[in-house]
Order: sequence, then C-alpha cells, then structure tokens
Amino acid sequence: MISSPYTPPPRQALEPIHADDYLVVVDKPAGLLSVPGRGEDKADCMASRVQAEFPDALIVHRLDMATSGLLILARGAVMHRALSMAFEQRKVHKRYVARVAGILEAESGEVALPLICDWPNRPRQKVDFELGKPSLTRYRVLARDPHTHTSCVELEPVTGRSHQLRVHMQQLGHPILGDDLYAPPEVRDASSRLMLHAEQLDITHPADGRHMLFRSATPF
Repeated sequence: MISSPYTPPPRQALEPIHADDYLVVVDKPAGLLSVPGRGEDKADCMASRVQAEFPDALIVHRLDMATSGLLILARGAVMHRALSMAFEQRKVHKRYVARVAGILEAESGEVALPLICDWPNRPRQKVDFELGKPSLTRYRVLARDPHTHTSCVELEPVTGRSHQLRVHMQQLGHPILGDDLYAPPEVRDASSRLMLHAEQLDITHPADGRHMLFRSATPF
C-alpha cells in the first residue's frame, strides 16, 4: 500500500480540555499522529505538541491519525502506570461518533468479531476466527439521513483493538465515510476526512478517585 506524504495540521497554541498535576486531556485534530511515526518527517504528533508544554506527559492510549477527539496523557511514570492499568482493566469508558454509509435498521446492537493484523497489507486489520483476538463494539443510531443515505452512530469500543471501530462497521455493511483503508471508493470519497470522532471519555481520576467526564463536540 502506497502511503501519502504526512501533512499534519498546522501547530496552534495548545488548549487542553483539562490539565492538572497528574494528567492532561487534549482534543486531537484529524490528520495528526498520536505518537511519532518512523522518520523525521513524522516527528510532529499530539504527544510531542503536549510535551512542549508538559515535558513529563506520557501517552497512555492512541487514536488513529485520521480520527479526531479526546486523548489522555499521564504526567509522570506513576500516573502512566495507573492510567494504563485503568485502560487495561476497562475502567475507562470511551464513546465515539461516526457517520457511516447506509441506513442502519436496528436502533442498537453489537459487533463481536476477532481481529488480527493483515500483515501483508499492514496497517490494515482483518477478521480471523482462528487467530484473531476477541473484540466487541456496541453501537446506537443517533440519526438517519435518507437524502444522503447515511447514518450517524454512537460507538462504544468495549475492547481496544487497532482499527476496531472501522473494521466492525465495515463488516456490519456500513463503512465509515472517508475511510481510506476499509471503505469502497464511493464511500471513501464521500468525505475529505475519516468521519470518526472520540467524543467522550469517562474516567476515575488516578490520584484522588474523582469521577471525571470529558466531552468534545463532534466536528461533522
């Protein structure tokens, strides 16, 4: 697969959604890597932009480059371990919003399919019932647009496999608009960006146990 040149969005003044002595929550724009990629041309990323202001910030989880929305960074190794464990134990609840092709009939449902890297075509993932790792996504329809023949859905990844939401929606028969890896050309070209946004993060503060709910308005 031939990759396009990396052209991250212009740097802007960092405006965290939340920042304290233990963690930083930011709104990652679409088109920006979460962490540095291979090569000096891919050094600009959300982590490096945050670290320019918070040098002790460490990435805890990632969003695909094409996905926008909420990203948490821990401040220091102790908080990094605590937040990483919370993610591993599924104590952090994430919700995304996506616009997908077609009209979903069911109001809500689940997609449970085992995923594995499609190694010859990486970074693509694929369904593999023998070797794939279990993955589960819950979905709920927010709106249907018969004029554009699309649906707006809320997605909750119970597991956190790479490209999980993108593959699950494609397997459901409703690929995400703008998806250059899993959507057919007419769906890929229906949007200039991947219409997937990390809208909500629900966590327990790792230092004082406070319940914290973060939101980011969906930009599409």
